[in-house]
Parts: sequence; C-alpha cells; structure tokens
Amino acid sequence: MVSNTFKTLIGFLVTMIRKYTPLKLSKDTLEGIYNYHYISHTITTSGQPTEEQFELIKDAGYQSVINLAPHNVENSLADENALLNELGLEYIHIPVDFKNPTNEDFQEFVVSMKYSSTEMTWVHCAANMRVSAFMYRYRCEVLREDIAVAKLDLENIWKPFGVWKEFVSKT
Repeated sequence: MVSNTFKTLIGFLVTMIRKYTPLKLSKDTLEGIYNYHYISHTITTSGQPTEEQFELIKDAGYQSVINLAPHNVENSLADENALLNELGLEYIHIPVDFKNPTNEDFQEFVVSMKYSSTEMTWVHCAANMRVSAFMYRYRCEVLREDIAVAKLDLENIWKPFGVWKEFVSKT
C-alpha cells in the first residue's frame, strides 16, 4: 500500500507539470481525472480536476462539487467557485489544512455530504489524500459501511501517516 502513496505523490507532481506547461497528460474521460475513485452512484472522488474535466463532470450528471483543498495549493484553479457557478454546479469549499485536519473540518464535511446526499456529488482536493481520509471516516462513522471495504478504498489512494493516521483512527 505504500506504493499507492508514492503513486499519489508522483501523480501530484504530474498535475503540476500539466498546469504549468502545454503538455496534456490526462485522458478526456472521468476516469482520466487525477486519482479518480468511484465510490457509489452518487459519490466520486479525485484529485484536482482541470477546467475541461469539470465540464465532463457536469456532463456526467454531477450536480455538486465539494473541495477540501485550500485555494492556495499548487495545482488549484484560479477561481474554481466562479467556474462551477458558470457551469451550474453547486460549490462547497471546506479548506482543510493538510498539516492539521480537524474534527470541526470533518463535521462540516458531514453536513455538506448530507446536504448533497440526494445529488451526484464529486468530492476533490489536490491529490485525493484529504478526501480519501474524510470519505473513509464518513463511510465508517456516518454511513456505517464495512470498515474493511472503506479501508481498501482509502489505501487504494494512500496509506495515511502522521496527523492523517491519527485522523482516520478516530473511527
């Protein structure tokens, strides 16, 4: 599973190359979005989508987007809120400090997920590390899903360490 953490970190660097050069390094499909992970018919997660990929997300029927990355992360879009408003997508922003995820952040996430529960919701952050940890807790604590299944999905993206290991162990 450590190799998935390495894969995620390398993938994040690739998103930086994509942002600052004319190179096109992703596919024009939902599955081509960096660290795409399908959870259910109403929830999909990923790293930071591009402007073009948000159009794919809308075209696929998603109605809301939850972003857990602060606006100043390296691969963020200049004005994601305006872009999503223009596309007609509901935008919820919960800027989670990667060095200090809090239970207050998680409670705000739970409220946002409940608010969006009847819609197809795309949840993203910079690399799908924040999101996969939040989704793990949400699936275990709120949805009461099987912990082993939720953990496999979490570790498909990365194996949390440091403050994140403590954050996910609260389930």
